[in-house]
Amino acid sequence: MPLPSDEQILKTSQGLVAQLQSIFGKHPGFRPALPLPSLSASPIPPDSPQIPDASPNANPRGLGIRFNLGEHIHTDINAHSTPFFPTRTGAEFLEFLKALAASPPETLSPSPIEKFLGANPAALGFVQAPKPAPSSFAREIFYAVNALKVVGAEGKSTYIRYRIVPAVGEHFLDEAAIKDEGPDFLYEELQKCVAEESVTFRVMAQLAEEGDVVDDATVHWPESRQLAELGTVKVGTVLPNNAKEQERIIYDPIPRVEGIETSDDPLLEMRAAVYLISGRERRAAD
Repeated sequence: MPLPSDEQILKTSQGLVAQLQSIFGKHPGFRPALPLPSLSASPIPPDSPQIPDASPNANPRGLGIRFNLGEHIHTDINAHSTPFFPTRTGAEFLEFLKALAASPPETLSPSPIEKFLGANPAALGFVQAPKPAPSSFAREIFYAVNALKVVGAEGKSTYIRYRIVPAVGEHFLDEAAIKDEGPDFLYEELQKCVAEESVTFRVMAQLAEEGDVVDDATVHWPESRQLAELGTVKVGTVLPNNAKEQERIIYDPIPRVEGIETSDDPLLEMRAAVYLISGRERRAAD
């Protein structure tokens, strides 16, 4: 997983990591970015590990799934708990973060973030989209917002977006219920759940049709699009050195398997660079 050769992508990626750390703090061993033997799955925490699970600021959450295909050969799925994303490009996302950083609560209206949201409908949609707190990591859908191209043996290609769906369905907590939960209740509940029985997710692919936008993560495909079930993921154990393993793993949004290719979505290379830069920082802090 090399850093990009494009200097502008690299510069923007470094700026994104620095800006996220500026807003949320620098926490050694944790990812600053928003994003199992043959298979591994781990929830990706929010930008600050100090944010309680019950806080609205903990939403959305991320999920990384790694398929180990051989020695030093793997491919990943990276998803988060909303189908929305605020910007099409990494440079726009950096502007979004800068506007957020320049808008503390005491800022007079219109603040920089209010101006940004007013000029960027996709970012406004991301901010306003419902982000309820789940009762469990195993009761929430995770969406991979970047399209990928699947190429069959005959050369026919189809664009997809992954969707990770809990086998037991979604379940969310209301405001009254969530007040009684501890700061790490989602992680504690997941470990308890896995100790009793495997947690199962269905790996789905939403299939694009002719005319669907495949290079812009802010554009949704109609919910009428076919959802194909690719298989299931079962989480049956928690590694004894789980925290240490999560510090070292660097998820990769670029597919590394024959038959799955990137689309022209500009966020893919940017995300890969951000994950690699932040991952190297985590490892250096180990």
